Amino acid sequence: MKKYTTQLGTIDKYIAGFPEPVQVILQQLRTTIKKAAPAAEESINYGVPTFTLNGNLVHFAAYKNHIGFYPAPSAIEAFKKELSVYKGAKGSVQFSIDKPLPLALISKIVKFRVKENEAKTNGEKNLKPVAKKGGSKKLTDNEQVKEYLSQLPPSQKKDIEAVRKIIKRASSKLNERIKWNAPSYYYKEDIVTFGPYKTHKLLLVFHHPLIVKIKSTLLEGDYKDRRLMHFKDKADAEANQKELTRILNELLNMIDKK
Repeated sequence: MKKYTTQLGTIDKYIAGFPEPVQVILQQLRTTIKKAAPAAEESINYGVPTFTLNGNLVHFAAYKNHIGFYPAPSAIEAFKKELSVYKGAKGSVQFSIDKPLPLALISKIVKFRVKENEAKTNGEKNLKPVAKKGGSKKLTDNEQVKEYLSQLPPSQKKDIEAVRKIIKRASSKLNERIKWNAPSYYYKEDIVTFGPYKTHKLLLVFHHPLIVKIKSTLLEGDYKDRRLMHFKDKADAEANQKELTRILNELLNMIDKK
């Protein structure tokens, strides 16, 4: 497998940043993914380990009490019965650090994602392993966001809602949807997306390349095509509302002038 080094580092470096017991778990997960998708490529994307094969395949991340696994909403739906014993959301599942990982199940999920991406690449119809009762129609962007938020723990939802309000009030040009398994905002092009949430630490990833031309103490990193923004919690985000609004509007103006 080809391993790519990005501005954010490598998966090896990511794993090395955690205590040894957590490193063992992360390596088990990584090895299982690699065996299930040997042709996939590794990288760090949006600050977390990512595997790609004909597009994003799966992501994972370590937190204080659990390992987050992100195989896309379609995989969560396909294996919802097996995953029902774990906490999760539309496109993610949480595995407790103090319990063995369900490696056989993870392998099945990864293989499902490989086939799904291959089908999309070959122009086939999306796989439908689980038929929805009543033939329910596809959710709208607003409905997907509401469903995403309904799955969040109360404290996490409160923090994310606060930042969402700031972003949405910044400009009527911005549209909201779920992309990369999180609320994402776009205007002509993708602009900013919520990154993995850590306790009392919100992450925004500004991935429009013009963001590098904007100067602000809130924008972190020296990456060639993106910047990161962290907030400790709801109060911290609200205290910086004016600057976040300024950044968003300056970026929108630059996009209009392209």
